[in-house]
Amino acid sequence: MHTISRGDKVLVSGANGFVAMWIVRKLLEKGYAVRGTVRSADKGKYLESYFQAYGTKLEITVVEDITKVVIRDGAFDEAVQGVHAVIHSASPFYFNAASVDELLRPAVNGTVSILKSALKCGQMIKRVVVISSAAAVSDFSVYKVLNEDDWNEPSVREIEEKGADAPGFVKYFASKTAAERAAWDFYEQNKAVISWDLSILNPPYVFGPTIHDVKNPETLNTSSRLWYDVVVVGGQPEDFLKTGLAFIDVRDVAEAHTLALEKEAAGGERIIISAGPFIWQQWVDVANSLSPSPVLSNSKLPIGYPGLAAAAKPSAEFDTGKAARILGLTYLNQEQVTRDSLADFKERGW
Repeated sequence: MHTISRGDKVLVSGANGFVAMWIVRKLLEKGYAVRGTVRSADKGKYLESYFQAYGTKLEITVVEDITKVVIRDGAFDEAVQGVHAVIHSASPFYFNAASVDELLRPAVNGTVSILKSALKCGQMIKRVVVISSAAAVSDFSVYKVLNEDDWNEPSVREIEEKGADAPGFVKYFASKTAAERAAWDFYEQNKAVISWDLSILNPPYVFGPTIHDVKNPETLNTSSRLWYDVVVVGGQPEDFLKTGLAFIDVRDVAEAHTLALEKEAAGGERIIISAGPFIWQQWVDVANSLSPSPVLSNSKLPIGYPGLAAAAKPSAEFDTGKAARILGLTYLNQEQVTRDSLADFKERGW
């Protein structure tokens, strides 16, 4: 059996991040012990304060910055010792990288590094779950219903051809594709000697309320900042607001990761997790339709271009049958995500 039991200890890399901190919270709520990695002791203080009610159930350990181009081999050796499972969520995510290596090498090296440590020093590990991305599934240049057999080869080819001249989002897409490929290659090459199995989850845009340490909207993670700018700030052109992709609430991502540790059938599987497609204008429409509204007055919210979403089409859709079959995952809808996100912003005084 490669599944874990309540009370087992789970290593979560990059534990102070947007998604990772919700994963830590979900694990602790379900009765697991957590060892979280952070880049510095200072970054761990916020987690220790936020989760202080869990006492010794949460342990923080410092692992060097995985956003470095060169990562020390064995960086996770100590962190994986004595844990029963690993969730690897630490990976750079932004769209303005100047070079290919700025995103690609840290993403690949960080993933392979933790897998190497799990093989070398993780004698108690039963399962490793890696969060990849829908960006590793497609470049979304051609509309289709995507499934786990699809890969974003076009973005990889584009950075091979254009290098630093490739658009920033292409560099990010390629980094996620390369990192996931590297994870599966390592797993297959070492399957005969490892005691654990691998599960990889592929979410699209991740939205929802934040619990990690953010001081103002400018310090939000990339996806949350984009959602905030569209729904709260406004001013985007019509051509942008009629585009879209797919989404999932961060709390559902956290739930999916815990289920991937608990479900035997998740081992060895690539699983797309998505609540469904969206058009950006839909988020604006939903925010303005909430009653009662979580903000003081709906008139403070931008309205974009009402009616635009009706004629628009997202650039892709995802077949989430595997997630339903294996994980039994259900999803929060756009209204729930919007209401809770706006309430979070209001509480923060934004």
